[in-house]
Amino acid sequence: MSLDLQEENVVTELQTGAPTFEEAIAFIWAEADMLDRLDYKPWLKLWTQTGKYIIPVERDVDYVDALNIVYDDQEMRQARAKRLLSGFSMSSAPPARTVRTVSRFVLEARDESSITLRGAQMLAEYKYEHMRFLPADTRYRIVRAEDGSLLLDEKVVALINADDFQFGIGYLL
Repeated sequence: MSLDLQEENVVTELQTGAPTFEEAIAFIWAEADMLDRLDYKPWLKLWTQTGKYIIPVERDVDYVDALNIVYDDQEMRQARAKRLLSGFSMSSAPPARTVRTVSRFVLEARDESSITLRGAQMLAEYKYEHMRFLPADTRYRIVRAEDGSLLLDEKVVALINADDFQFGIGYLL
């Protein structure tokens, strides 16, 4: 299953080629909404099998060979979502309420089957009568699957304070 861009915007013919800028932005907004609703099971279906979800400590490094807060492949994304949904994770019980805004999109690259956008994310978290803000630069590589749907192939969330002490984050960024 993949994400319909908008329920009222039904695709009637098979789409091919790289996602358009507009399709990619709508996809990113829908993904942000899923995360704010803690809708992790459908979120897991938004990914390619080889997709990477990365929260780096340093910017502009080779994330494979660097220390990262998160460097998740498919298996780790599934394990993380399962832990967050189980209610047994100390950092996610009770779950925080979040609202995120994703904007300032810039086209970084586009080829025959993918598009890479850079943007800004502002996430507000409320938990235990305390408000916290987590601004980040984000990068998304989105591909078009054979069935015409869109999938995340890479998501990099570079927190502006990633090199500082991080308190428990009991949700997906």
